[in-house]
Amino acid sequence: MVRYGLRVADSRTGRGLFAERSYTAGELIMHLDGPRYDRDDPIHQTDAGANLLQTGWRTYILLEDPAVFANHSCNPNAGITGNRHLIAIRPIEPGDEICFDYSTTMAENFWTMECRCGDPGCRKVVGDFRHLPREIQIRYLNLGVVQKFIASRYRPS
Repeated sequence: MVRYGLRVADSRTGRGLFAERSYTAGELIMHLDGPRYDRDDPIHQTDAGANLLQTGWRTYILLEDPAVFANHSCNPNAGITGNRHLIAIRPIEPGDEICFDYSTTMAENFWTMECRCGDPGCRKVVGDFRHLPREIQIRYLNLGVVQKFIASRYRPS
């Protein structure tokens, strides 16, 4: 299936989101949307809860197709700006899998995931932004790809 210049296909970790065209650094890949949920909603205790994107201290959206297939990478080629815009953070070529660092959207203190990105610098566990090494935090903050509610507490010094 191809939508938005993107294709969902098999990846090394299951299904993934792949570019069907080139993107330059800073270019919008897609707008992220989905129904909104609060932190206390029972969806967090279901399998679907793993597909929630945190957009505020207690708010989330359930990502819709095809965005739900964007996988995590400890060395991503994309990031989220404005809480809902997936952008390229470096050049992306047709056929490249589009991945962002899930930690740039997490400030929950209750959910982690084993990382299987395969990058040589893999952190092995995906968790909250606050657990990232400071140099990685600063890189993401400078790129503008940390959710606004998180970035407000971690400005580069």
